[in-house]
Amino acid sequence: MNELSYQFETNVDPHEVADLYRQSGISRPIDDLPRLTQMLQHANLMVSARDNGQLVGFARALTDLSYCCYVSDLAVARDYQRRGIGKELLRTMQNKLGKEVMICLLSAPEAMPYYPKVGFQKAEQAWWIPRKH
Repeated sequence: MNELSYQFETNVDPHEVADLYRQSGISRPIDDLPRLTQMLQHANLMVSARDNGQLVGFARALTDLSYCCYVSDLAVARDYQRRGIGKELLRTMQNKLGKEVMICLLSAPEAMPYYPKVGFQKAEQAWWIPRKH
């Protein structure tokens, strides 16, 4: 495997992201391309991990860049998992945000053991209204 490149992106191909989500196992509306396109267009912080141009990892967030950041997606292709790619995507994001910005996310149940390993603390004071669709 070549050295991966990590970069901030502003215009990612939704087909490419849908393929990565499929390969990673993350549950997103990958068969609803218009919705996925909107998800990407309205995110204001996206970091990719690429192997020879191929998207193998991706983090998508919404942030005010000064107080808080919500990481809405963290996905790594199954063949690339357990190599520190997710951790590096989050580190790259945090380096841009700075230490004064809180980073939060909602985890899939099967990913719960991962986040303490990369520096997250469990929050007991969170509330949400689930999506209907």
